Amino acid sequence: MNKQIWLVTGASKGLGAVLVKRLLSEGYKVAATSRSIADLEKAVSIKTEQFLPLSMNLTDEASVKAAIDAAVAHFGGVDVIVNNAGYGIIGSLEETSDAEARKNFDVNVFGSLNVIRAALPYMRDQRSGHVLNIASIGGFTGAFPGFSIYCAAKFAVHGFTESLATELKPFGIDTTVVSPGYFRTNFLDAGSIAVAAKEIAGYDNVREVQHAHQHNINNNQEGDPEKAAAVMIATANMQNPPVHLFLGQDAYNMADVKIQSVQKDLAVMKELATATAFDK
Repeated sequence: MNKQIWLVTGASKGLGAVLVKRLLSEGYKVAATSRSIADLEKAVSIKTEQFLPLSMNLTDEASVKAAIDAAVAHFGGVDVIVNNAGYGIIGSLEETSDAEARKNFDVNVFGSLNVIRAALPYMRDQRSGHVLNIASIGGFTGAFPGFSIYCAAKFAVHGFTESLATELKPFGIDTTVVSPGYFRTNFLDAGSIAVAAKEIAGYDNVREVQHAHQHNINNNQEGDPEKAAAVMIATANMQNPPVHLFLGQDAYNMADVKIQSVQKDLAVMKELATATAFDK
């Protein structure tokens, strides 16, 4: 069986780099992108014709299209797109400036949309493919003080992926939103997570969560990124893959808490909230 051709964004570090190296070790053809070719080649130091490192600026549509066109020209097509590039930002909603919030959305949301728009013409023509959008458990539950903007961006990824799944089904293209919990990558390092420049006194709960993520959780995450990569590859090879993929026991636990909370609110408000139709 011919191996799929993958394109992975944000592949110079973290889960993206782990996924690319595992794909190559298993014989897949992989186009990988980063803002810096040098950083990408340093992270994935594998010399093979199966690997095509590409420079891509996610916020520049022309750059995105050029990279995807180059991948298709090199390998003859593209089967799996992984929108992995992104970064976190810590700060309460009030502390996060408009510019900081828009920059996070530009990369985490609009960058993925640019990639999808550029790749879909090829996938629609071949009537097959799989789009995996890397969100976060923070895109399903927003119960993280200090992560309001990041959660909002990842909730957006959840939303457009669910809709995209219905739009692409007639073309034979699968769509999955991947929601990882905490995996031991460099996501919480200074180079991968920003902190709002403005700090307002009184947000003690935000400072507590910020300190925990930067000093206690970082480098102590229980999730093994190699195992996460293996699950993603297995998902892309499923005949009927899920639209939602929660990665990690912690992600499952937090999803369960959110679902139970919503069910509780539904039950509490049902009689009042459903008595809203016109009187007959």
